[in-house]
Amino acid sequence: MPQRIIDGRYELLEELSHGGMGDVWRGYDSVLDRPVAVKLIRSQAVTSPQMADELAKRFRREARITARIRHPGVPQVYDAVLDDAHEHLFLVMELVDGVQLSAYVDPVRPLPVSWAVAVAAQVATVLSHAHEVPVIHRDLKPGNVLVARDGTVKVLDFGIAAILRTDATKLTATGSPIGTSQYMAPEQVRGGRVTPRTDLYALGCVLHELLAGRALFRADSELALMYRHVTEAPTPLRRLRPEVPAALEELVLHLLGKAPQARPADVQEVYERLRPFLPRAGEDPSPGETGPAGAPDPTGLFRHPYAPRSRPRPAAAPAPPGERAPGPVPVPDEIRADIKDAYAHSDALLEEERFTQAAEVLSEVIEPAARALGTENRQVLELRTQRAAIRLLGGDYRAALPEFTALAGAYGRVSGPTSEQARACRAQAARCRAELGQVAEALTALESVLAVVRSVDGDASEEAVELRRDIGMLLLAQGRAADAAVVLEPLHADLNVVYGPADELTAEVAEALALIRLDLDGRGA
Repeated sequence: MPQRIIDGRYELLEELSHGGMGDVWRGYDSVLDRPVAVKLIRSQAVTSPQMADELAKRFRREARITARIRHPGVPQVYDAVLDDAHEHLFLVMELVDGVQLSAYVDPVRPLPVSWAVAVAAQVATVLSHAHEVPVIHRDLKPGNVLVARDGTVKVLDFGIAAILRTDATKLTATGSPIGTSQYMAPEQVRGGRVTPRTDLYALGCVLHELLAGRALFRADSELALMYRHVTEAPTPLRRLRPEVPAALEELVLHLLGKAPQARPADVQEVYERLRPFLPRAGEDPSPGETGPAGAPDPTGLFRHPYAPRSRPRPAAAPAPPGERAPGPVPVPDEIRADIKDAYAHSDALLEEERFTQAAEVLSEVIEPAARALGTENRQVLELRTQRAAIRLLGGDYRAALPEFTALAGAYGRVSGPTSEQARACRAQAARCRAELGQVAEALTALESVLAVVRSVDGDASEEAVELRRDIGMLLLAQGRAADAAVVLEPLHADLNVVYGPADELTAEVAEALALIRLDLDGRGA
């Protein structure tokens, strides 16, 4: 489709790549007079105008989250465009002049150790900024990593897997899984929750491939390949290439741990363990350390090294609440009007999925309302709860977590620690922790809330059902399939009775149980 014009401004000039998620074209933005890359989402991914609209909405949400990653190794995303027929979605991005990392994988001439480590360290630096947001890549692989002409490594397609929902294994009518199974962590194969440590597994697959010159596992079918990722121990690198340093082999094996908790704590730890194998400032490469002929040199940046984003400091303890008035405080008319206007404005922004602005509108009224009514006045707490919910909905889990934690304490003092509001905020704080990769803490918190809900409302209330589902899915994501089945099987039976087999939640739990019964971890026949 040469010279095709998208949205009246983006001209498609030449095809750059042809991949599973879509074709990438070199394009030109005639409005801003700049070159761009345009990714066409494959037509089979858009089966109806409704699906196209849904993809476009999902893209806008993911692009806003991804835009928070401030790093030169992440190409910018500029626009999302539906064509006039509502059949195709085009993503307009920064054009990067570089070569896919997969082009340098050669079983005959494996890459120099320093070259492979420099690439992995740059990817780790990018991931450190992404995981801080938090954004999880979900589909890290050599085809999604470009080495630019100056040696800078660019990580592509952040958010694309989330837009197309390819992080969970779902078999199509032809039996083909959606996703890149060659680099898929065991929890992704099982359809469990992804965390930052999911990206660490993929990084281990990539580093193994760069050093060994071949993929970690090979198989005749996608299902067999996924089975190997779940059940088979990786071949230690030094058996394939003896000159690989023992500590580097150990790091790769650590990255390839089957359970998320068996991997390094975070990507900063990975970077620190890669540092000894990076070139020092001012050090020239030895003759055996040069990369492929004509290839850019990713080790060059480490001659003037830069480190990843530092770990976040522990959150400060919430300020003690102000004294509560002995009874309800009358709401001044001006404050009442401001609160009403803030809710209306925030709701209108939410309709347009402008989550950051919607939260800011509420913030503008929360402080004066708290001064006038008290920090634990019910209307103030409701405003803060709505703001935290908006942040959660917009993917800003790091900001939502301390807010929900503080609200749980406040509602506990106002309404009692087992009140519905306190329980809900504790559960939402736990869900934020899960999204931030703090899965063990999230499980403990959710199980604690569920125990309270069971004592108050029983096992089949809407609140209990949602908590049981979340606990089961988190257990599955940790590779604890048997424990997940203990939670999900009785839940599925209850859902069939209460909601029926056609209900969306019933179907979701049934799908998770089907994955468990595939016995991908090899305990069956």
